Amino acid sequence: MKAVYPGRFDPPTFGHLDIIKRASSIFDEIIVLCAEDATKKTLFSKEERIEMLNEIAKGIKGISISSFKGLLVDYLKENKIKVVIRGLRAVSDFEYEFQMALTNKRLYPELETVFLMTDEAYFYLSSSVVKELSKLGKLPKGFVPKQVEERLKLFYQK
Repeated sequence: MKAVYPGRFDPPTFGHLDIIKRASSIFDEIIVLCAEDATKKTLFSKEERIEMLNEIAKGIKGISISSFKGLLVDYLKENKIKVVIRGLRAVSDFEYEFQMALTNKRLYPELETVFLMTDEAYFYLSSSVVKELSKLGKLPKGFVPKQVEERLKLFYQK
């Protein structure tokens, strides 16, 4: 079965990688789908985020990286995909994700959303926290893969 794991991934973290690895043991094929969101400014371009995702997911069976613009359900319908994977960290994540899942289900009744709880090691981790700590030169080890850490250092040294 094919599933999509959508997100901004700005930047990808070990939390994202954990969800990708765990989902790959459940689904035959996973498309990690990088959102091209015109309403939110991203630190890295869509191309840079896709490149980082390709680097960190290299060697994980059944994973491909792509992008989409607009509504996720339009991409899913067009590509005949009926499963979305979402990671959850806290109750606040659940409230938002539940609302999105119900909205997407209304727009695409065949769609199912699978929620994966984050590993407790990444419960505190978010791309926003990573960006803020990187900006201040205080990013601890274990938040992002080395390739992502190097790009963050380059970005903030400009």
